[in-house]
Parts: sequence; structure tokens; C-alpha cells
Amino acid sequence: MSSLSTAQSVVFAVSLLASLSAGYALGAWSSHVKPLEPKASPPAKPEPSTEAQDESDSDEEEAADGDLSAVKPGLFEPCKLALVVRTDLDMSTGKIAAQCGHATLACYKALQHTNPALLRHWERTGQAKIALKVKSEEELLELEAIAKSLNLAARSICDAGRTQVSAGSRTVLGVGPGPVDLVNKVTGKLRLL
Repeated sequence: MSSLSTAQSVVFAVSLLASLSAGYALGAWSSHVKPLEPKASPPAKPEPSTEAQDESDSDEEEAADGDLSAVKPGLFEPCKLALVVRTDLDMSTGKIAAQCGHATLACYKALQHTNPALLRHWERTGQAKIALKVKSEEELLELEAIAKSLNLAARSICDAGRTQVSAGSRTVLGVGPGPVDLVNKVTGKLRLL
């Protein structure tokens, strides 16, 4: 009698795991095939201030991106966000952390409206982030151009110059989030920070 109940328990456990896996896969798949609903047009904005003009300058940078909506990871494909830090600026650990936070948010905002399915996939797969290093601004700009040519979100952060580095210094580049294989085409040869 006990071997029969053990067998039944095993069958139940296997059935439960199979149905949970199937449910997750179906949910993940359906998030990729649902069409996006059109958004209402935003209300008219007042005359832009100097601060708003600075924001519109960053919108111009976004226009230089490739097609951010073109990146579509596979159902169980891992995604990551690469944060590339310039080591020639000799920033403190706290400064690097703050700049990486800015880069993460900038990349997230870039994809929020253009590819929300990619963001949801990245969030569901653990929000992987990796910190890498380069030795110069030229390397940072080259990586940014490569990432944009691959339709990845790529945002470099220019410091305000209030603490450790000169105003306008590019400190960190965020690449992604995107499929690991695609992000590695940009950052795969870099060393960990």
C-alpha cells in the first residue's frame, strides 16, 4: 500500500512540475505575441525651458539608435545589461556605482516604450548585469557605435562635474539589456571591472 502511495506522490509531483513549466512557457510565449495597444497621444507641452531643451537634446541622441524594437530574445534565452566603466578617470567605488545606476536607468528608459517585451523578458530572467572596464573614452564611444549598429540600447553617461571628474566626462556606457550572445558581440572581449 505504501509503495502505491509513493508512486502516486511521484506522479503527482511530476505532473505538478510539468504543468508549472508549461504554464510559465505559455505565459512567456504569449507576452511575445501580444500586439501592443496604441498609446494615447500625450497632451500638448508648454514652451520648453532650458532644462527641457537639455532633455530634447538627449532625445536627439535616442534618434541615432538603431531599431530598438527589433531585438527579440528566444523563449528561454538569457539576457543581460553590460555596464562599461572608464578606468582612466580614477573614480571611487561609490562614484562608479552611482554612474552605473544612471546608465542602467537610461537604458531601461530607452526600451520602456520601444521594446517593453524585451524589458519584461530581462526582468523575468533575473535582470543580469555585468560590470566591465575600458581604458579610454575612445573605446567607450566605439562600443556605443557597435551596440547601436546591432539595434541594442546603448547609453553613455556624461558627468555633471560636481564631484570627482570634469563636467561632460563620459563615465559609463550601458549596453542592453539584450540577449547575452548579442551583448557579447559588443562587450565579449572586455575584462571584468
